[in-house]
Amino acid sequence: MKTKFQLTAIIEKSDDGWYVGQLQEIPAVISQGKTIQELLENLHDALELLIDTQREMTLKEYSGKKIIKRKLHYVYE
Repeated sequence: MKTKFQLTAIIEKSDDGWYVGQLQEIPAVISQGKTIQELLENLHDALELLIDTQREMTLKEYSGKKIIKRKLHYVYE
């Protein structure tokens, strides 16, 4: 089951014509694109990369330990 939640992209148009942006809720997710649509796609990719990287790093920290993992389905209104 996929859980959807909404994030906000803050977008600026740079002097060279590119769109640059980041996610308001997760400022570490930053990207750029020639169009707003390309920027949004690149932000999506950057978010997935950040989540995958954080997941791998966290699992390494807990390597060899007995842990319990549970999925969290988050709905923010």
